[in-house]
Amino acid sequence: MNTDISNIDMEELRMAKRLLENPGLAARITNYIGMPIEKGFEMLPKNWNEKVVKITHTAIQKSSEAALFTIKDQPGRKTSNNWHRLAVAASGGVGGFFGFAGLAAEIPVSTTLMLRSIADIARSQGESVKNIETKLECMQVLALGGESDSDDGTESGYYVTRALLTKSMTEAAEFIAKKGFVEEGAPVLVRFFANIASRFGIQVSEKAAAQAVPIIGAISGAALNTIFMNHFQDMATGHFIVRKLERIHGKEVIEELYKQIPN
Repeated sequence: MNTDISNIDMEELRMAKRLLENPGLAARITNYIGMPIEKGFEMLPKNWNEKVVKITHTAIQKSSEAALFTIKDQPGRKTSNNWHRLAVAASGGVGGFFGFAGLAAEIPVSTTLMLRSIADIARSQGESVKNIETKLECMQVLALGGESDSDDGTESGYYVTRALLTKSMTEAAEFIAKKGFVEEGAPVLVRFFANIASRFGIQVSEKAAAQAVPIIGAISGAALNTIFMNHFQDMATGHFIVRKLERIHGKEVIEELYKQIPN
């Protein structure tokens, strides 16, 4: 271990790894509904996968501006996690009442609220939310804690996901710095949004599967959205703690220490 890192920082890194690596959204939902989530997948419409991909891609693209470009830049400010949980639970109650059919209306709302909460957490860890890189890092949180359809299952984990997204995120940051978000259809932005959506969509699908179970109604829809929000708040907290420590000690040092911590 690097002796230059304090015990306090090392404990923060351990906490970050606990949040980032355990457990996945599907496991949390399974614990809540008391049955394997696969049961819910069997009840979804035949073309549900295509619909979820389209919904999540649009939701991320449209929600980012509302969530990330209106938040005040106050690094170090305390988070409002409870308020965001209550708000997303309310949207989940409405979406849950209409089941899978309500997903198209509910997901953009919950995604906006989650991105707002993620930015709030980033700010609490000393990030400037005016920074383009920070905004994109907030969106990257939506890709954490879940796999992509293109993953081969041989590698997973926080730093692997970050590495896979690095190229498209760097290209997007450079493009936005020069031209802003005015050209939403630009290939470099489409590629970045698609990479995030492919992973976020898997987790939206898991939520949709749970909502498809007949016993899940408006009340359970609110509870599922709270689980959904808690999951991404955990991902955001872990991610931005790691980034804070990387700023202090260097990325290579923190990555190596992170990998040495037992799961």
